[in-house]
Amino acid sequence: MKAVHILFAHNEYGAPSGEEQAVDSISRLLESKGHTVFRLLRTSSGIEGFGQKVRAFFSGMYSLEARQWMSHTLDEHHPNVVQVQNLYPYLSPSIFKPCRQRGVPIVMRCPNYRLFCPSALHLSHGRICERCLGGKEYWCVLRNCENDMFKSLGYALRNAVARISRSILDNVSIFIVLSQFQKQRFIQAGIPAQKLEILPNMAPQITGASTEQLGEFVTFVGRASPEKGIGDFVAAARRLPDLPFIVAGDTDRVPELVASSPPNVRWLGFLKKKELTEVYVRSRLLVFPFRWFEGFPNVITHAMVLQRPVLAARIGAVPEIVDDGRTGLLFEMGNIEDLVVKLRTLYDDPARCREMGIAGRAKALSAYGPEVVYIRLMQIYHQALTNA
Repeated sequence: MKAVHILFAHNEYGAPSGEEQAVDSISRLLESKGHTVFRLLRTSSGIEGFGQKVRAFFSGMYSLEARQWMSHTLDEHHPNVVQVQNLYPYLSPSIFKPCRQRGVPIVMRCPNYRLFCPSALHLSHGRICERCLGGKEYWCVLRNCENDMFKSLGYALRNAVARISRSILDNVSIFIVLSQFQKQRFIQAGIPAQKLEILPNMAPQITGASTEQLGEFVTFVGRASPEKGIGDFVAAARRLPDLPFIVAGDTDRVPELVASSPPNVRWLGFLKKKELTEVYVRSRLLVFPFRWFEGFPNVITHAMVLQRPVLAARIGAVPEIVDDGRTGLLFEMGNIEDLVVKLRTLYDDPARCREMGIAGRAKALSAYGPEVVYIRLMQIYHQALTNA
């Protein structure tokens, strides 16, 4: 496929997230292949005070400013394709009409469930929730899913407006999801199957890390929060006092758990890239006891690239990434006994850990490597351009 001009449109989150990392990694990949990438960015950082919150509230439903900004950007750069990441609150579906008027196809990457869940994660107060499906966004308000009534109302309204007006569904040529699990959920929520394509996250490119020797730690990487299963991780540590457990990630949401955790658990807090890689290297295995529908957990492929076996909950897209018995083990979500038994079994078998780690790296590179992702993305762009 000849060189393509791509415009990335993304409303950055208030704090750095995986979506910003995805935009950067895909952009770099495309540029390395000779394509031109432009960016149309807004940020949610600094939304404080009543005035800014009101502005964000209404711009999520419609923004003349964002529409004009998109028009100017299109006329200046003449992209072949527009790839959208996050629309809210300052871009909104308002940016789609200028694209349609100029015949520029839109590809929308959907790492979460925001199209039909106002809070995006199918979570409400730490538990899986699907009440808003089928045009029932009012549940986000009734349950105050954001623990902020003004924000919950804003999220519900912008989803309802987009659904009723079909401003997203009718203007996006292709929706990119990250797994077969996500694709099926989008179909069930009313997104036409012919508009859905799967593009997994790209495995991280890591150089200089020594992976030959297994470490000693049982490790949890990620935000320490209920939906990530941090409570199950600590419960397993309490049952296995002779094993060393470490947690690498923010702990702001679970101060009580940190204070009451057993002595064999170390809390390292948020770590930068180099320090985090060192934690993976010092680990014998990684545990991911998710309690929600993760889209495509980068922490798993990070472990695989570094030849570390994974013990993860059987939920969402995880069974598509972790080959049970080959690259790691799966346990039943929330089942502490199952988690403890499999953790002990795997920890006590270093040879099996090494074997699984090697198989995991092979899968990460063959299924989620840069070339695989690039070829698939080009196929999606070609399809979008053909449809247009």
